Amino acid sequence: MPRCFAAEIRKERETLAAEIIREIRQQVPEFSRPLAGHFGAGIQYGVETALADFADLVEGAGPRARRPDTAAEQPTARRPNGHGRERSLSEERVRVYRALGRGELAEGRTLDALQAAYRLGARVAWRRYARVARRVGLGPDLVVTLAEAIFAHIDEIASASVEGYAEARADHAGTQGRLRHQLLELLVTGAQRAELERAALAADWPVPDRLACVALGPPAGVGPEAARRRRLPDPVLADLDCAQPYLLLPDPAVLLAGDQIRWVLRGRGAVVGPVVPPELAADSLRWARTIRATTGDPPADGLAPSPAEFRRERRDEPLSCDDRLPELLLRSDAPLVRLMAARRLAPLEALTAKQSDRLAATLLAWLQTNSGSAPEVAARLGIHPQTARQRLHRVQELFGAALRDPDSRFELEVALRGRQLYLGSRRDN
Repeated sequence: MPRCFAAEIRKERETLAAEIIREIRQQVPEFSRPLAGHFGAGIQYGVETALADFADLVEGAGPRARRPDTAAEQPTARRPNGHGRERSLSEERVRVYRALGRGELAEGRTLDALQAAYRLGARVAWRRYARVARRVGLGPDLVVTLAEAIFAHIDEIASASVEGYAEARADHAGTQGRLRHQLLELLVTGAQRAELERAALAADWPVPDRLACVALGPPAGVGPEAARRRRLPDPVLADLDCAQPYLLLPDPAVLLAGDQIRWVLRGRGAVVGPVVPPELAADSLRWARTIRATTGDPPADGLAPSPAEFRRERRDEPLSCDDRLPELLLRSDAPLVRLMAARRLAPLEALTAKQSDRLAATLLAWLQTNSGSAPEVAARLGIHPQTARQRLHRVQELFGAALRDPDSRFELEVALRGRQLYLGSRRDN
C-alpha cells in the first residue's frame, strides 16, 4: 500500500470509531446500553486500538518497527494465533482483545455478541476504507488485498478474545472449584448453618432445603482418571479422590432419577444416605458409609463370584439408607446391642445351636405379628401351625414374665434383630 493510504485512514479513525460504536449499539442488542464505566471504556478502547493497529500494519510499521510514538510497546507475540498464522499484533495489544473476551464472561454472556460486533465493525470499516481507496486511486488488486487484510485483522482480534474468554472461564472454574470443595468440607464436618450459608454464597451454590450424601466404592472397570471425567451435574458436590469417595446431592430424588448421576454410580456399590437438612449432611454421609461397609464392593473382574461374594448385594442400582433405618440404629453401637443380646437371650444359651436358632426365629416372629397367634407365626416362618404352637410353648417356658413387659419385649426384639445382623441367621425351619 502507498504510504499516503495509511495517512488517509488515520485521518478517519476518530469518526470511524464513533460510527462503528454507533452501529454496534444499534444492531447488537447486548451492547445497546449506555457505554459507561469499565464496559464502555473497554469497548471504546478496543475499537480505537483495532483501527490504530490496522493503520500501522498498512503502513508497514507493524509492532516490530513502530512509529516513534508507539516505539515503547512490547515486541510482537511471535506465536501462532488460533488459526495457525503467526501473530502480527504486539503482546500489549493482544491483551486488549483478551480483556474484551474476559469482560464478556464477567458480564455473563457467551462470545456470540462480541463476535457479532467484530463482524459488524469490520463491515463498517471496509465501507469507509473502500471510499478512501477510491479517493487515493488504489488499483483493483490492492483493493482486494485491502479487503482481505481487514477481515484477516478482525479474525486475529477475535482469536485473541476467544483466548481471553477461555482463560477467564478456566480461572472462574478453578476458583469456584476450590470454593465448592471448601464448602463440601464444611458440610460433611458439621459446620453451623450460618457458616454454611456464607460459604455457599461465595461458591455460588444455592443451599437446598434437603440433601443426601452418597458413599461410593472404587469405579468398576475404569481407572480413577476416567471416573473423574464423567461429568456431574453442576449442583452436585463431590470428592472422588479421597480414600472413601462420596457425592453430596441437593434435591436427591430428582438427581437420582436422571441418567447422568445413575451412570456415575453404576457398579460402584453406591449407598445413598438419608435425606436430611444441610446441617446434618455429615450424619447422612456417616450413615451411608456405615451401610456401605457391610455390603462390600461388587467384583469388577467379570469372573464368577465365590459363594461369599454371591451373598453380597451386587448391584448397579444404589442402596437407600431410608430402607434400612432399623439396621442403622442397631449398627450405631454394636457392643451395646451385643450386651443386650447376651442378657436378654441368656435363656437360649443352654440349648443346642439348632434349637437356639429355631426358638430365636419363633420369638422374633411372635413379636412382629399382630396377635402373636400360632397360625400367624407359622405363616411368617413357613412352618406348620402345630409346630409353631410347640415352639411358642417352649418360648413361654424360657422367657416367661419378660414376654408380658413392654420394655422387655422391646429389648428382646432389639436383641433378636441384632443377633440376626451380627451373627447371621442359621435358622432351620
